[in-house]
Amino acid sequence: QLQASGGGSVQAGGSLRLSCVTSGRTFRNYRMGWFRRTPGKEREFVACISGSGGSTDYADSVKGRFTISRDNAQNAMYLQMNSLRPEDTADYYCAAGDAGDYYSTSTKGYDYWGQGTQVTVSS
Repeated sequence: QLQASGGGSVQAGGSLRLSCVTSGRTFRNYRMGWFRRTPGKEREFVACISGSGGSTDYADSVKGRFTISRDNAQNAMYLQMNSLRPEDTADYYCAAGDAGDYYSTSTKGYDYWGQGTQVTVSS
């Protein structure tokens, strides 16, 4: 089970830090990712990280503003979001996938999903 938290409402230019925690798994064996979805749109990739934390990737729209990280000892993953924009408004989902040696930017690369946490950025 994945539990996402940290969403909220901020003004443009502000920051939020999302967290995703799990239990009952060998966390380092799983690739992890963040996706987001807005009403009427498909879930889109935001950021991902390999099981060791040594490899990451980001959507072009968030590069330089968002940072993904993980703490395998704490079974936790984070998404630091800075310089938020109104277009970042969405429900954010964390996900875990097998084959943790490699990250994945596709929803097909993930087997387990947390509930969404809502992020609202006002202009």
